Amino acid sequence: MNYLIEVIPQLLQGAAITLKLFAYTILGSLPLGILLSFGLASRFKPLQWILQFYVWIMRGTPLLLQLIFVFYGLPLMGIIFDRFEAALFAFVLNYAAYYAEIFRGGIQSIPVGQYEASKVIGLTPIQTITRIIIPQVVKIVLPSVGNEVINLVKDTSLVYILGLSDVMRAGKIAMERDTTLLPLFGVALIYLVLTGVTSVILKQLENRLNYYR
Repeated sequence: MNYLIEVIPQLLQGAAITLKLFAYTILGSLPLGILLSFGLASRFKPLQWILQFYVWIMRGTPLLLQLIFVFYGLPLMGIIFDRFEAALFAFVLNYAAYYAEIFRGGIQSIPVGQYEASKVIGLTPIQTITRIIIPQVVKIVLPSVGNEVINLVKDTSLVYILGLSDVMRAGKIAMERDTTLLPLFGVALIYLVLTGVTSVILKQLENRLNYYR
């Protein structure tokens, strides 16, 4: 127990990188996913095909492989990122594809009559999307989005492969240095706390959006 207390500060330093990556990925991937979802739901076939291909690549290949490609493969083409930027770029592209599919399903579940009614009362297409469609879609897709957000918390552990000093790497270093598995229990505890807090926040958000039912 004393050992865990001693090693926790090191793990928390790594957790700062984990939280930063998590927050920036949410801020980048959610808006991008919503934007892409309208492209996927559009009637313009060439755009649909391009976005479907993108989603197929992102969802059909492991995130770990995408991280390796961005950090080690893109420099061969002259595109160079530092470690954190490479991780963030890969995470945003990956999770935007998942969010795009989730929101596409939500958009297509909205009855066509609501678009027609919005046009009758004089709303512009932008007003229809922002005031009528998106509020309903958010309520519909929130549980699925929440699942992906929780997965994101855990997937951040993959960035240790790039040498980022996240909580997983901090635990691995402590484990190898002190020849004990106890740091991994500390890592597990931190991830459990992060996923627990995230789950509570998402549940509260779902409850607040009940008025859309």
